[in-house]
Amino acid sequence: MRLAVNVDHIATLREARRSDEPDPVFAALLAEQAGAAGIVCHIRGDGRHIKQRDLQLLRKTVKTKLILEMAAAEDRKKLAIEIKPDIVSLVPEQPGELTTEGGLDVISQEEHLKPFIQDLKNAGINVSIFVDPNLMQIDACIRAGVNMIEINTGIYSDLKPGKERTKALDEIIMAAKYGHKSGLKIHAGHGLDYRNIGPVAKIPEIIEFSIGFSIIAKAAIVGIEKAVREMINMIEKNSRPPTSK
Repeated sequence: MRLAVNVDHIATLREARRSDEPDPVFAALLAEQAGAAGIVCHIRGDGRHIKQRDLQLLRKTVKTKLILEMAAAEDRKKLAIEIKPDIVSLVPEQPGELTTEGGLDVISQEEHLKPFIQDLKNAGINVSIFVDPNLMQIDACIRAGVNMIEINTGIYSDLKPGKERTKALDEIIMAAKYGHKSGLKIHAGHGLDYRNIGPVAKIPEIIEFSIGFSIIAKAAIVGIEKAVREMINMIEKNSRPPTSK
């Protein structure tokens, strides 16, 4: 299992003072040095944290892989084709939301997404969809033309240990198994931290986690390299080898 580190919140801290530091590009380099297998950033329509210049610099400096989260909007598609990240992860985006609030409703947007995804693929960009652990949505992702998904772990992450969290975890497990058997590469993320990553890291079908806020929050105290290494250790300690399809 691999860890991709989201550096959005480094840019959020920078924008709080309209400063030029801390620099998300430098944070990305430190995260890679600490063992991150990829760098994630989300370019939003309101430009609240990651800017186009950040994205351009990240593309020039990231040595592992660059994952760009974005809405399925034409201006973002044009930018992605110009920048050419390794992966575009399509996510829902609502005005004024604090963070992404759920998976993309692929079923209702399938006809729009098919040509959108094909345009990105024609530009040599791999495409993923951030989706809730719902089997019908996963089927729609396959029809839309992607070969990987990121399962939304937000509901699980927001719950305290108990029956409801166990139920949410079971839904993630079922979705990961179903997607894997359907031929998809399975990633997961949203709300995961050092306390709740363990049970999710035990799901063998998940090959990569995308984690941002909890790592950056810890990095404010211990430094980003130590924060990244500690998360990687947590994932590796709990991971299991993937099952065959």
